[in-house]
Amino acid sequence: MVNRKKGGQKGKGRESNKEKQQDVSIRLNKYIADSGLCSRREADELIASGQITVNGEKVTQLGVRIQPTDVVRYRDKVLKNEKPVYILLNKPKDVVTTVRDEHAKRSVIDLVKNACPERVYPVGRLDRNTTGVLLLTNDGELTKRLTHPRYEKKKVYHVVLDKPVTKAHLQEMVEGIDLDDELVQADAASYVDPADKTQVGVEIHTGQNRVVRRIFESMGYRIKKLDRVYFAGLTKKNLPRGKWRFLTQKEINMLKMNAFK
Repeated sequence: MVNRKKGGQKGKGRESNKEKQQDVSIRLNKYIADSGLCSRREADELIASGQITVNGEKVTQLGVRIQPTDVVRYRDKVLKNEKPVYILLNKPKDVVTTVRDEHAKRSVIDLVKNACPERVYPVGRLDRNTTGVLLLTNDGELTKRLTHPRYEKKKVYHVVLDKPVTKAHLQEMVEGIDLDDELVQADAASYVDPADKTQVGVEIHTGQNRVVRRIFESMGYRIKKLDRVYFAGLTKKNLPRGKWRFLTQKEINMLKMNAFK
């Protein structure tokens, strides 16, 4: 049932309080976001444009509340209000982050398929040969915040090159490099070990596809190893390659606090 706010009547305080305690309704936009389809703001847009139905009835009014037993559809897809799940994976090499790739032997979804009954999706992408920190969740609103370039979420990579990197090239990365007519800048770049200049740490917030590889390739280097060691406050500390774990409540709170500030 779709519920809209209505004014109450005087003289029914006790009954109203009891009904309030038993109210398990939820805002429609939150229900849609919790299903993992999109963020709340995007859910409002879907509602306003008439793309959401509740129990077969098109709903276009914002602020509507529904019951957990109501059937919500986006086009022909039934949306399920699921418990939010947050999984941290230390992605191994030769595993894709795309949900569907008929040419891939394994995807990150295969690695966490027995973790929970809810369907989770990778937050952003790491290419097949890139390893390291990857978050998977069914929280569509958080995913939007963590992947949109506007919110500038910090990522740090450990890069191993085929030859020593010059200081001039490190400086050039920070000042900006022209890639396909677009200026791309690293926030910081330095040697991981001063005695081994083939290893570089790169801090970046831009979200372009394969951006770290493209930066080094444009300067004449070949990447032998690319490992993401930090993403939006998360690290792979004490998490072996190919293994996963659920985020702690403290980590979830940290992610949400940083994502929505």
